[in-house]
Amino acid sequence: MYAAESVYAAPAEDAYAAPADGTFGEWNPTEETVRPVRGRHRVAKQRGGLARSSTVLGVGVIAAVGAGGMATAQSKPPVSISLPDAVTDNLPDASSLPGIGALLSDDDPSGDDSATADVQASGEDAPLATVSLSGAQPAGQDDASAADAGEALRARILQQAEQAQASADAEARTAAEQKAAEVAAAEAEKQQGEAEKAAEAEKKKAAAEKAAKEKAAAEAAAKEEAKQRAAKEAAAASWSLPTSSYTITSTYGQAGAMWSSGYHTGLDLAAPTGTPAKAVHAATVKSAGWSGAYGYRIVLELADGTEVWYCHLSSMTVAAGQQVGGGETIGRVGATGNVTGPHLHLEVHTSGGQGIDPLSWLRGKGLTV
Repeated sequence: MYAAESVYAAPAEDAYAAPADGTFGEWNPTEETVRPVRGRHRVAKQRGGLARSSTVLGVGVIAAVGAGGMATAQSKPPVSISLPDAVTDNLPDASSLPGIGALLSDDDPSGDDSATADVQASGEDAPLATVSLSGAQPAGQDDASAADAGEALRARILQQAEQAQASADAEARTAAEQKAAEVAAAEAEKQQGEAEKAAEAEKKKAAAEKAAKEKAAAEAAAKEEAKQRAAKEAAAASWSLPTSSYTITSTYGQAGAMWSSGYHTGLDLAAPTGTPAKAVHAATVKSAGWSGAYGYRIVLELADGTEVWYCHLSSMTVAAGQQVGGGETIGRVGATGNVTGPHLHLEVHTSGGQGIDPLSWLRGKGLTV
């Protein structure tokens, strides 16, 4: 063995001289080659409960096997140690040992002699003296106690290992269940989001379709209204006053003795002789000629069967069966028949032959009379 430090006399200074204080440390050949440990040491982290539980179970099994070996060793017979004969021959008498002789009984010399004889016999018969290592209790009880203790230790270690394994399995199962629950929750949230998006898209689609239908219906209604208005305007434009430069002198239903029926059956429009008489609307000339008290009369039949009578004309420019348009001249105002002066007597009869008020009928066609 070398001392950690040695003391030498300081020789003359040279390249290999010792330190000035005469002491130096023991040379370490790896001092300059070994790099100092720096930084933080990291221990590999165990991943997963299965590896940790397997390690614990392995250690528990090894410990249990060791305990079983100990119990097996305890159940074996005691080991004997053999000593040379010289030691046996030189052993002193037990009664001469201090503190031992007093323990031996003086009342039974035969017992002492027999014990001494047994010792001597064993010394003479056996070349080696056998000393057994034993406890205070009998060998059978010691072996049973040691075996029971070893089995108990092994059972406890196995139980602890099983508990550790069960705990690790429970942790792994809990982690797996938690992971599955998280995945299920994420999937449910995803499906809910997709369902909400689909419902929102369907709602927007339905709203768009409804708006489109409403817009189409509004456009159709507007078109129909415009069409009806145009038709009405066209119809109004196609209607024409029966004459011009007139003055109303008698109206429908007016009472008077001058009329054979006791009342006036038409509308009298006084105008100078020769003023053009025009068709109020497109029609067919049903008749054109002399008609007694009505003088020269033209009857126009409209498409709905309504008849318009032009009476007291001075002349006629159309004939029966002729088609005429609204505003077309069909004759001229005169004073033929039972009259008091030149005027146009206008009557309107329905398809059933009933006379109606010409003034109201003309105004109903959009004409200003």
